Amino acid sequence: MFELFDLLGNWVAYDLLTLASDSASGAAVQFFVMDALKIFFLLVVIIYAMGLLRAFVSTERIRAIVAGKPLWVGRSMAIGLGSVTPFCSCSSVPLFIGFVEARIPVSITFAFLIASPMVNEVAVVLLVSLLGWEVALWYVLAGWAVAYVGSVVIGWFKPERWVESYVWDIQRRQQQEAFAQANGLKARHDFAWNEVKVIVRRIWHWVIIGIGLGALFHGYVPEAWVTATLADAANWWSVPAAVLLGVPLYSNATGVIPVVEAMLGKGVPLGTSLALMMSIAALSLPELLILRKVIRWPALALFVVVLVVAFIFVGYGFNYFYG
Repeated sequence: MFELFDLLGNWVAYDLLTLASDSASGAAVQFFVMDALKIFFLLVVIIYAMGLLRAFVSTERIRAIVAGKPLWVGRSMAIGLGSVTPFCSCSSVPLFIGFVEARIPVSITFAFLIASPMVNEVAVVLLVSLLGWEVALWYVLAGWAVAYVGSVVIGWFKPERWVESYVWDIQRRQQQEAFAQANGLKARHDFAWNEVKVIVRRIWHWVIIGIGLGALFHGYVPEAWVTATLADAANWWSVPAAVLLGVPLYSNATGVIPVVEAMLGKGVPLGTSLALMMSIAALSLPELLILRKVIRWPALALFVVVLVVAFIFVGYGFNYFYG
């Protein structure tokens, strides 16, 4: 789906700048160009689509539809949607923003944000080929459980109060929506495009910083060092260390599977390897930097703590049953 961005990254890094494809700088530049183009493309397309939807159907109507269903249904639908969208953690943020803008309960949007980068069909197929269907199935179930329970726990703290105020500028948005709905396609397009400009203007620099940090880690943190650090199965701290180590690293679930394969080949326990995989996929530093422009620090800290604890438990669980 995103092969064009990968090709453009290759062209800039290896053809235009003539960097070596096996160098750290080449990998970092290629990753930065590819991911920046992809994420800004997703930001524009998804925010425009959600804005257009709201220009046809008011946020009050959307909220009424969601409010009319039990929360467990909404969470399950969000997790199901996340499981079939092959996004990395940063790429999931634009849709998260769209859900929040559409007044979908924030705890439900977090269920999508957690599930989307961790579980997708490509990663599952690769896991089946690497570890067998049983481990792959338990990984999927663990990912769904983390997304569901995590969103429930986050919901206990009423995260709506920590959404940035510009998202909740209800009166202005309702007036704009009503004008767009009453004045035809041109007004609806203008409303949707204005949503894109407002949101991208607020967060673009955080997107660049986040992707830049992810590119540096992608290019300059060697896989061998990660493997060697976590190879001792006797260390009780290896699972928490794997989770914490995965936060600054940045990839999607598909991209990190080769790292998991290398770690398993070096004797790193299965649970430790999968905890690292979950952390890299669903809890990246670039994602957190981008999210900060949508939610405040307490919500961000809560999101991090809930996922870190969940991944540690998952890692210990896999190590216990497959050790």
